[in-house]
Amino acid sequence: MQKDARVFVAGHRGLVGSAICRKLEADGYSDVLTQSRSETDLTDPAEVRQFFAQAQPEYVFLAAAKVGGIHANNSAPADFLRDNLQIQLNVIDAAYRAGVKKLVFLGSSCIYPKHAPQPMKEEHLLTGPLEPTNEWYAIAKIAGIKQCQAYRRQYGFNAISLMPTNLYGPGDNFDLQNSHVLPALIRKFHEAREAGDATVTVWGSGTPRREFLHVDDLADACLYLMQNYESEDIVNVGWGEDLSIAELAAMVKDVVGFEGDIVYDADKPDGTPRKLMDTSRLSELGWKPQIGLREGLEETYRWFLEHQDAVRG
Repeated sequence: MQKDARVFVAGHRGLVGSAICRKLEADGYSDVLTQSRSETDLTDPAEVRQFFAQAQPEYVFLAAAKVGGIHANNSAPADFLRDNLQIQLNVIDAAYRAGVKKLVFLGSSCIYPKHAPQPMKEEHLLTGPLEPTNEWYAIAKIAGIKQCQAYRRQYGFNAISLMPTNLYGPGDNFDLQNSHVLPALIRKFHEAREAGDATVTVWGSGTPRREFLHVDDLADACLYLMQNYESEDIVNVGWGEDLSIAELAAMVKDVVGFEGDIVYDADKPDGTPRKLMDTSRLSELGWKPQIGLREGLEETYRWFLEHQDAVRG
């Protein structure tokens, strides 16, 4: 991918898309294309085809998606299934028809079975039932993987699929109703500290284990694999290390400076017991993450403090 290549980042305002744009700019790519929803509705096939026909991008990062945490997925299963299926179908098909040289599709670690062996290997896909609290999103993402594989097999379209672990970082969604666990904890502990509260309540038992990757590390991996990977086989992108939600909450509490107690609401769902990625395939390809969790948390909290008036949620 040359520095003057026309590169389309679908979903440039989201957590992942904005990080990919930052990475491309930092690395000197001079022709990065973006489209707001008002300019091109990615759920509308006619609008997507028109954009690709006019813009003629050479490379595509498909980071656009409807995303959310346990509450959001439980509350709007039809929206998560429909919107993500439409976005993926439209963008991948239009990219192929417009002669795009290569496309990177971003999936999710939730594609793996609820009780997949740990750490989760790429070959564990479709070997068991999904986690019920996010199966609609997971099914959509699995369909995106299969679409990329089918277009490669039938049409020779060069599409690769990357499966990130839980992400966080600048530009995250901090809404307590539909965000993921880490940004929700940052906001909860911050507001509790500001209000002088004695306790902070965390959903679930605190025992599930999760892995976290800074979104700037993901962006670096996306660009690296765009340049260095050619296969229909999916690739996990993560740290290969995890911690319990209780350990995460304690770390966020310390970073934010909250001095009260943590209370766990065991009546709320835990989700999948453990989601740890096996990242040996990625390591063998020559890439490893650089931003540790404590360092990334501190940076993300600074960003939250600097953008409270405009932050999502």
